[in-house]
Amino acid sequence: MKRYSEKYILTEEMKWENLGGGVSRKFLGYDNQIMMVQVKFEKGAEGAPHKHFHTQTTYVAAGKFEFIIDGVKQIVSAGDGVYMEPNLLHSAVCLEEGMLIDVFAPVREDFLDGSGVSYFGDKEA
Repeated sequence: MKRYSEKYILTEEMKWENLGGGVSRKFLGYDNQIMMVQVKFEKGAEGAPHKHFHTQTTYVAAGKFEFIIDGVKQIVSAGDGVYMEPNLLHSAVCLEEGMLIDVFAPVREDFLDGSGVSYFGDKEA
């Protein structure tokens, strides 16, 4: 990880982290206010229902997904965007192998320190 300055952190050549259940992620950049994460899904992989206090926007870079947000189902494909308000229950199922770009505000400290529950199955080394 390269430090641009003491205040800002940029990621270069970060490795993919296998989250289990056909999902992997890579941090793209973050500071204490915002975080961008690239998430790869195999077909059929699921993000279990969960909620968090962070605001989340998601860009579908590739593939097709079924999201359920606060009980409302929607199908999204490459080029679509999704917004999740804080504390709304949401989940996703990958219908066609795909890639999401998630942006969170503030930063997901639980992602960085490993304290968060995995929404994708058991993490693998």
